Amino acid sequence: MSEGRMTQGNMGESLLFLTDEQLRQGIEAMFFAYRGFTADPDRILADLAYGRAHHRAIHFINRAPGTTVNNLLAILGVTKQSLNRVLRTLIADGLVESRVGTSDKRERHLYLTDAGRALESQLSDAQRARMRAAYRDAGPEAVAGFKQVLEAMMDNDMRRAYVRLRDGS
Repeated sequence: MSEGRMTQGNMGESLLFLTDEQLRQGIEAMFFAYRGFTADPDRILADLAYGRAHHRAIHFINRAPGTTVNNLLAILGVTKQSLNRVLRTLIADGLVESRVGTSDKRERHLYLTDAGRALESQLSDAQRARMRAAYRDAGPEAVAGFKQVLEAMMDNDMRRAYVRLRDGS
């Protein structure tokens, strides 16, 4: 067991009385974990002159092909101007296709092209490999606890969007 891990015996008691120092360490662990989680995709994206906003758009378009621009705006929590700038680039570069809605001509539905799916696969493969290794190292109880902590940190609206996406509804 590594030095920073709690034993089963003291974990429950420690969680009841988290100190500011323990919370600060958790916050810092989250920052450094996020850096690690985004490092591999950032290198891939940098070669294409893209950033994390492009990655997030590609990820969520892949997860919900045909999603509308408005739905993507709600998921990403960015301004319309910011998202339009990202989408214009992805469309111009042949990674995303925008189709006019069949029932509502004002809606634009977004799909990844073959090239977009290939890039998404490259980006997510890198993150899955890192996540898989971390999950394997931590074990199933830690994975379940990690998921619970992440879901508990989500705002209610984001949790609902996450559950809808997760459950495919």
